[in-house]
Amino acid sequence: MSLTPSTMSPLGSVAPVFKLLDPKTGGKITIDVARGDKGLLVMFICNHCPYVIHLEKALIDLGLSYQNSGLGIVAISANDVVNYPQDAPELMAKKEYCFPYLYDEDQSVAKAYDAACTPDFFLYDANLQLVYRGQFDDSRPNGSTPITGADLKDAMDLVIAEKSIASDQTPSVGCNIKWKS
Repeated sequence: MSLTPSTMSPLGSVAPVFKLLDPKTGGKITIDVARGDKGLLVMFICNHCPYVIHLEKALIDLGLSYQNSGLGIVAISANDVVNYPQDAPELMAKKEYCFPYLYDEDQSVAKAYDAACTPDFFLYDANLQLVYRGQFDDSRPNGSTPITGADLKDAMDLVIAEKSIASDQTPSVGCNIKWKS
């Protein structure tokens, strides 16, 4: 595991389009289907990263809490499943997320978003402009800080209320995305 921070993409960037496999349904989901009236949260996660495992229940709770908020939520795994078979689509489909957990097989979407780690969070407003790219909260695996989701939830609440978000944001950290060679 290589501890990797978010790249902190420029705020105001427009969300790259995507059309990805939803392993649970076998269908494809596009950005237009995923987005809500208020905006879109795109999370890059995977099954095996200790940083994602640490947040898994909190991510499930986040999805349930914001289900009817007008904010769309998707998670994407772009890891190389040849070398990391625990991240394979058939295992992704077994996860209990209430939002789509999509598979980026050719890793083009992760590259377009400039995703670097799992978890990596990208929050877009109603115009699909990037307003937050940062951490879930200050908690880390094996740490004593409780999981609250405070950083991300505060940003999500501001997007829903159509208010501005401070540009001083703390990068997410986690395992590096497992790029194909």
